[in-house]
Amino acid sequence: MEITVNRTDVLTQIHPCFEIDMSKALIRNLSEMCTLFHIFLGSLSVITVCGNLLVITSVIYFKQLHTPSNFLVLSLAVADMFVGVLVFPLTMEFSFSSCLFYDDIFCKVRGTFDVSLCSSSILNLCCISIDRYYAVCQPLTYRAKINDYVVVVMILLSWGVSVIIGISFVIVGIHQEHCAENCFLDGILAHIMGLIFSFYLPVIIMLCIYLKIFLVAQRQARSIHNTTKCGAAVSKMERKATKTLAIVMGVFLMCWLPFFLCTTVLSFTRVYVPLLVIELLNWLALSNSLLNPFIYAFFYTWFRSAFRMIITGKIIRGGFSNTNLN
Repeated sequence: MEITVNRTDVLTQIHPCFEIDMSKALIRNLSEMCTLFHIFLGSLSVITVCGNLLVITSVIYFKQLHTPSNFLVLSLAVADMFVGVLVFPLTMEFSFSSCLFYDDIFCKVRGTFDVSLCSSSILNLCCISIDRYYAVCQPLTYRAKINDYVVVVMILLSWGVSVIIGISFVIVGIHQEHCAENCFLDGILAHIMGLIFSFYLPVIIMLCIYLKIFLVAQRQARSIHNTTKCGAAVSKMERKATKTLAIVMGVFLMCWLPFFLCTTVLSFTRVYVPLLVIELLNWLALSNSLLNPFIYAFFYTWFRSAFRMIITGKIIRGGFSNTNLN
């Protein structure tokens, strides 16, 4: 009969301090990993804030960027900046998964900021898609339909609906704690409405709008091709339109869809999802606020020119607000 001897058990019996040393080493390694992880997430927060601050400063300072379309980009950048300032640090301290089991006042604060600001970011993206629809599909009536007043209404609606959604989640959570099973249906209804208005409805609107934009752009390109016979230039135009729309929707869906699908499953089923997966999906969703400045601002040459002037400190000397950024 073969006898198996555990080396760790033998060492522990010979040297009782060996087990203590192993525990200390394990704790030290975990502490180092947590420190590195927090440094990494902190860096993402700083990049998110700085990137969106560049967009905000550009739109506010340079008069050439004072257009209704860019004011929507400004609103998006403000929402994403606050995600970096508030949601990132709060999520690092009070993780999404830990708040599923221990929902204290700090988790409620984190949840309110998280839901409100992320919903605002998504709804602002939806407003930008509506603006792009009128710019591409109805260019002759664009200035009449998308003016400063309409943009202000769109921004106020985006932020107003986001705040209502965020506060509603907290109110429903507190209400459920007091009435237990009697509020089950109210909780389910609140979750359904929150998911619809904060994600699924905006996504459906954006998908329909960008599909329409793509089809109109292709039709316009074929019309130009039939008129001018500039096949190479038209082909390049179609590829560029396809690439832009693919990046816009692809990155957005890549970041947000997995998290909301997971949230939907957790809300209405008893399917087990590992906590690590939940955390990773939550951070993937938040990373969209980091990527938005690159997609919606860095893509345009006039924003890149504005960023260079801000980074090099030229605007500090003054007198550059009327600069031609083309």
